[in-house]
Amino acid sequence: MTLPRAEPQLPPAGAPAGTRIGFWTCTALVVGNVIGMGIFVLPSSLAPFGFNALIGWAIVLAGCLVLARVFSHLAQVLPGAGGPYDYIRQTLGELPAYLALWAYWVSLWLTNAALATGVVGYMAVVFPPLGALPPALFALGLLWAVVAVNLFGVRTGGGVQIVTTALKLLPMLAIALLGGWVLLTAPANYTAHPPATPITLGSVTAAATIALFAMLGIESASVPAARVDDPARTIPRSTMTGTVLTAIVYVVVSGVPLLLIRQHELAEANAPFALLMDRYAVAGAGRWLALFVVISGLGALNGWTLLSGELTRTMAERGVLPTVLARNNRHGAPALALLLTGALASAMVGMSYSKSLVAAFTFLTRVVTAANLPLYLCCTLALMVLWHRRHAACTTRRVLLVALASLSFVVLAFVGIGREPFLYALGLIAAGLPLYALMRLRRRSGPSVGVLPR
Repeated sequence: MTLPRAEPQLPPAGAPAGTRIGFWTCTALVVGNVIGMGIFVLPSSLAPFGFNALIGWAIVLAGCLVLARVFSHLAQVLPGAGGPYDYIRQTLGELPAYLALWAYWVSLWLTNAALATGVVGYMAVVFPPLGALPPALFALGLLWAVVAVNLFGVRTGGGVQIVTTALKLLPMLAIALLGGWVLLTAPANYTAHPPATPITLGSVTAAATIALFAMLGIESASVPAARVDDPARTIPRSTMTGTVLTAIVYVVVSGVPLLLIRQHELAEANAPFALLMDRYAVAGAGRWLALFVVISGLGALNGWTLLSGELTRTMAERGVLPTVLARNNRHGAPALALLLTGALASAMVGMSYSKSLVAAFTFLTRVVTAANLPLYLCCTLALMVLWHRRHAACTTRRVLLVALASLSFVVLAFVGIGREPFLYALGLIAAGLPLYALMRLRRRSGPSVGVLPR
């Protein structure tokens, strides 16, 4: 028996104007979610790879720009869709859509757990008295404070996102200005101790895999598509603007520490940007930089919390999660969805403090990266299907080239991610199958299949 596919019933009919978001909020979601905590420790993680890291960055940034074009095309071709779930459902079918979005959904609250634990570590540096508080309870307090903000609606969460995104770009600007100042006043520092690691294909692939985690989130503008004003125009513009801006920021702030700090020293640095500022700017400047790291982490935590609520609501409206999760509170926020994802992230926070924080963070980032790849793969295949069907506005050879380039990048990422994270991602997908079967049986036995009103 084939379940009837209800077409998404989207705003404006069910969503008041006050619950809609526009270009700036969507762009802030992309930039704010991509630039989280990872970039502030990534120079140390990539230091052992030397110049392989810069090549890896070039591959990742090019691949992410192509992926951004995929999401832009999908938003233009399917403007009435409710985001990636509907992009995939309308082209590949319901089961692939569920599996890809289930893995992505799990990755959202795993990301929130990693962000909450990372923010706590930096806050103890900025405000030493806070170090006396139990770190697990502190992380949980931050996590639930952000959930509370988003319970007031997408406009409130989006407003917080715009402010934190603007603030988090300030330290990036500081690093760029410092790098330019050193280049003008003492250019010899850039060639004093170049990385000695030889360039090899294996090292480039490994470095690119690590860098990919820092670029996750380019799809952020499309996830709350049902809440976006004029999605066919807003989502493509904000996706490309946010991705290009992030790419520029990452190229600059990754290259400066690699060239100015000795390779072995950078690899051992817990706060590479703070080390750079203390050495080449003013002593003590690193502590102020840590403050902006906290702001960046909180902004990313807020953005991913917003997306987790919106994605949970979308999946519940499509009947693949319990429909109760699609209910809105009086502010138009998916209250139960936010509370559920907050509770799941809280469980992961508790687990992360049962082992080394660094080991837990590294493990989470690798699994999160692997869990995002099925979404990227399925959205790429969705665009190829639309091209094959000769869908309006999706018939040119340029669209096919974008899809093929994106497919090549995703396959390369699957190869580079390694066996263990790949198996964990498969495990995440398999864990969602019993719930899918249960929800399918309930829908078969129910009086009708449809989409909840918004």
